[in-house]
Amino acid sequence: MLVELDDVAFAYSRRTPVLTNISLTIRPEEVVALLGRNGAGKSTLIHLIMGLLRPGRGTARTFGLDPVEHPVAVKQRIGFVSEQQGFPPTMTGRAIVDLHRALYPTWDRALELELIERFELQPVLGSVLKVSKGQRQQLALLCAVCHRPPLLVLDEPASGLDPAMRREFLDTAIRLLNREGTAILFSSHHLGDVERMGGRAVLLHEGRAALDAPLDTLRESHVLAVAPRAQVTDTDWQRVPGVRRLRSVRDAWHAVIAVDSGATAESIGDQTSMVRTALRCSDAECAVLSLEELFVEYTGKDVERSASERGGTGNGGRAA
Repeated sequence: MLVELDDVAFAYSRRTPVLTNISLTIRPEEVVALLGRNGAGKSTLIHLIMGLLRPGRGTARTFGLDPVEHPVAVKQRIGFVSEQQGFPPTMTGRAIVDLHRALYPTWDRALELELIERFELQPVLGSVLKVSKGQRQQLALLCAVCHRPPLLVLDEPASGLDPAMRREFLDTAIRLLNREGTAILFSSHHLGDVERMGGRAVLLHEGRAALDAPLDTLRESHVLAVAPRAQVTDTDWQRVPGVRRLRSVRDAWHAVIAVDSGATAESIGDQTSMVRTALRCSDAECAVLSLEELFVEYTGKDVERSASERGGTGNGGRAA
């Protein structure tokens, strides 16, 4: 096992817990996507795995070691790229690569030269201040993978890159996975990137892992049920089996329901019939969820009707 978190909790202050009751494992050759809204604890969880933070409760093991107690042994086996890669501004790209080569005994010079050519990084080997963010991120990926780490950690690495460069970045990580058997843990708000990488998704919400399953399973095991609030109360949903998340969206209830038979276009009619019977509401409907829709429904807040939707003028529905 590469990573084992057991009942981990962490808080930057007593009043603001970030993670609670997190248990997570990552095996060799596995791809795990961390999903969640801003502030959900994705970067905090990554820092716990890397030993940059110590759990307030529970245990964290990386390669079977306490990453805080054995920082060198752990970090030598991890490749890391963050959204804001902090290269020293006074160093050239060449000096940065030379430094990383000296730090890692397993550095692969042939892979280094291959990536310099593929990414066209010759200009970046000069001043890192005179190149684009995308080129700096490509340099960071080179430094992260050329020692052939068993675990590659990517924390919003492609944020701000154009679609072509983002795809090239991810394709390089995927090729490393396929060629070397490297496990990849990455966080991203681009759900298209998550689906491209494949593997397993862990959704952090309110400090907990609300979902943890292979992507295909997530897509096939949930449906969205919608019913009018004028006809259905929140307690009525207790009669519907499998409800995992319920929120109000203007005049309707949105319920995420876990299903056993698979969420397909062919099964939606049966799901709709079941929900209508349980709610005693003929206007309820069910639909298949995309990964993005599942993310929104699980993490979205209640949405009330605006003044204009209520027919008002912006002053609480009353004329001025």
